[in-house]
Amino acid sequence: MWHDCQMQGRTLSPDLLASFREMPFSTAAAATMRSQLATDGYLFLRGVLDADDVRAARQEVLGRLFEVGEAQSPLEDGIYTGTSQRRDCCPDLGEFWQSVSEGPGLRLVSHGARTREIMSTILDEPAHPHDYLFLRPAITGRSTHLHYDHPFFARGSDRIYTAWTPLGDIPLSDGPLMAVESSTTFDDLLAQAQTVDYQSNDTPLVQIMEDPTLLAQQRNTRLLTANFRAGDLIIFSMNLLHGSLDNRSESGRIRLSCDVRWQPLADPIDPRYCGPNPKGTTGAGYGELNGAKPLNEPWHQR
Repeated sequence: MWHDCQMQGRTLSPDLLASFREMPFSTAAAATMRSQLATDGYLFLRGVLDADDVRAARQEVLGRLFEVGEAQSPLEDGIYTGTSQRRDCCPDLGEFWQSVSEGPGLRLVSHGARTREIMSTILDEPAHPHDYLFLRPAITGRSTHLHYDHPFFARGSDRIYTAWTPLGDIPLSDGPLMAVESSTTFDDLLAQAQTVDYQSNDTPLVQIMEDPTLLAQQRNTRLLTANFRAGDLIIFSMNLLHGSLDNRSESGRIRLSCDVRWQPLADPIDPRYCGPNPKGTTGAGYGELNGAKPLNEPWHQR
């Protein structure tokens, strides 16, 4: 199962890979879920979202990528064309990506009543999402470096959690989420992340660039991932070190996921990530995101 997993082109040692621990969602078990989230830094909830809604959201996003020549037909296969006409079709890439990120099908999954119910149960009070959504399409060969979310969302509430949703099935071959077990206790790395200048207009460069296998060996821990399915949801702390495996799909399948920050409704919300036209981390709005760039162009560092 764990053979041939890679991150940033580096093969990960199979004996250091393990599955995220699954937790059944139940309002009756809310206290247990909160305890596990505090201990592990994450909750892996299988099948808690409507799978048909998730697949419809995926189809919606792929339809927009089809419009700009990046996704092939049939859309349900999610195959990348290898080319893009996005710059020709969309003079304002940020505006285009905001329109994709605010699609009604996607928002039903990312900001809908079911996700709100789950987050409110876990927070033990009414939960509120950031309007700004991180939609992540990854073609073959791409992944996200290990990083902590804390430096990007440090203003406002100190009780913020990331809700990460696979948009469709994401097997190991397609580059799913990966996290470093026990990384909420890595005080040295957390201290580095927390020294980032939050008032800066530059995107903080907080990736952990070392070989993930060496990092796990040196810290006597494991690298956690899973074969994700439509309907799954992972909620994790700002202090969980995470990234993604390389997309190594042999068919050229586009890997799609989205992540949204949730916090108690009663807490102050970071104005960069709320409102009808949120400015994002750097002030450039949706144009700052990797997803806003045509799929045939290099990604930013984050």
